[in-house]
Amino acid sequence: MRSTTILARLIRYALPHWRLSLGTLAVTLVGTFADLAIPMFLRQAIDGGLEEGAQSVLYVTAGLVVAFTAFKGLSQFGRQFMAEVLSQRVVFAIRNQLYMHIQSLSFRFHDQTRTGELMSRTTSDVERVRRFASMGIFQIVQILLVTGGVAVILFVIDWQLALLSLLIVPLLVGIALSFAKRIRPLFQMVQEAWADVNVVVQENLAGARVVRAFAQEDAEARRFAPVNATLNDRTVTVMRMFAMRAPLFNAILGAGQVAVLWFGGWKVIDDPNFTLGTLVAFNTYLLLLMMPVRMLGMTINSFARAVASGERIFDILDERSDVLESPHAEALTKAEGRVTFERVGFQHEHHSVLSDINFEIAPGQALGIVGGTGSGKSSIINLLPRFYDANDGRVLVDGIDVRDLTIDSLRAQIGIVHQEPFVFADTVRANIAYGRPDATREQVVTAARLAQIHGFIETLPNGYETVVGERGVTLSGGQKQRVAIARALVLDPRILILDESTSSVDTWTEHAIQDALRTAQQGRTTLIISQRIRSVRHVAEIIVLDHGAIEQRGRHEDLIETDGLYREMWEAQEAEAERLRREAASAGASSSPVGSPSS
Repeated sequence: MRSTTILARLIRYALPHWRLSLGTLAVTLVGTFADLAIPMFLRQAIDGGLEEGAQSVLYVTAGLVVAFTAFKGLSQFGRQFMAEVLSQRVVFAIRNQLYMHIQSLSFRFHDQTRTGELMSRTTSDVERVRRFASMGIFQIVQILLVTGGVAVILFVIDWQLALLSLLIVPLLVGIALSFAKRIRPLFQMVQEAWADVNVVVQENLAGARVVRAFAQEDAEARRFAPVNATLNDRTVTVMRMFAMRAPLFNAILGAGQVAVLWFGGWKVIDDPNFTLGTLVAFNTYLLLLMMPVRMLGMTINSFARAVASGERIFDILDERSDVLESPHAEALTKAEGRVTFERVGFQHEHHSVLSDINFEIAPGQALGIVGGTGSGKSSIINLLPRFYDANDGRVLVDGIDVRDLTIDSLRAQIGIVHQEPFVFADTVRANIAYGRPDATREQVVTAARLAQIHGFIETLPNGYETVVGERGVTLSGGQKQRVAIARALVLDPRILILDESTSSVDTWTEHAIQDALRTAQQGRTTLIISQRIRSVRHVAEIIVLDHGAIEQRGRHEDLIETDGLYREMWEAQEAEAERLRREAASAGASSSPVGSPSS
């Protein structure tokens, strides 16, 4: 993407704030006018005041210099303040759009993109754009105005001296443009290095307990060291280029100033029309010209950073979700809950995950889905709410292809309990009511009772208003899972999806939750994904997946009488349960007091 294209796209975010932009431009013009006027007052003070001995002229011009300097200071304050307000509004819009766009992207995008990378683009990249928007754009305007104004005035004063002094400007601009061309890809590499650092830090903090549990602190430090070193090396390379540019600029500027003083001094001596005041004014203008040229380096720095960051931001904003809502999609308002899969096939990361999946669940009925790890169970439930789209076949709700329904209305009818529940760092009540913020306390409590978590919540210091730690760290795995179940039930969904919803609870709690869920399932279409056959044996139909295809289907009683994967899983799980029962009984007997009857 070209720099001009990126800059044009960034400027579009300022267009809605055109009044503020024009105001900032106006005070920039006023400040520039004050800058250009002051040397002329100095010329008048020297020629008309000092040389002619007119004190009144000296007093008036001195007063004007003070007044215009103060005026210049006020304009600088106004420009900086208004530019900062404008930049905040611009990045507010960018940050909101970027955040909302990331929310709209499908699971496939998030599967392929690192969390730390997204964090870097929504924070440090946006901040670099803000810095350029606050000063860089108006610095460019000021540079053009000052350079153009000084050039015109110098030619009016003395065209020969003007030509001599301005010879350095094309050279400095050429160096600056060459520098900008070389520095932009380096800034891009620095930003990528920052993203890599963010990724490592984010993963380390998220997995802090795992790191310490396996005593991998040193290994994590070794993993962090190379990415940190890369960031350091790339930053030093950039700073080296800046350090080399500054002396070169100063040398060229110094040479230009010496040439002006030499030629101008000669003219003061030999040309009666070229006064000392004119030379002082001329030299002051030349010094004034140095200011925008020096600013050019900082502006190029800011511009290069902003363009590099803007490109990374627009890479995300230009990303298109592969799950798109049809412009003719209809809302699913009063769902009955009939779910149908017709010859569904699904590929993920170029690998076939599901093949020729066919089943139908009548409204209010339950379907159990079992199979080994990687058999495609979770992929089925990801297709129903359109987290992904099927590559082949159709997924229907109430006879309507889910691709013909609005996404929000479809997902509003589906309650999901994931295998790895996520709990926000908020109150228990807010976590349960997350999908339905307007839920009453009674509705939240009812859902909590169904999920067998109400009794525990009542024991917390502030009950339902107790704040849990980040990612629910103050809750056990089973408690988080029951909060997630309550969160799904409070929606009162027509379709309920339970993805290994009892995998993190003990046997007693599992039985209690299963009893409660059987009550909650009444009148709802339910898909139960589980590796525990005890969790699905009560449903009307069970399908057995193996390598993405339906291997068996039927009722529990029929499947355990038939040779196949289901029967093997059942026998293995029952044997394991019997072993655990014997171990528990043996442990209970060994702990009985001497003389007491064994159990």
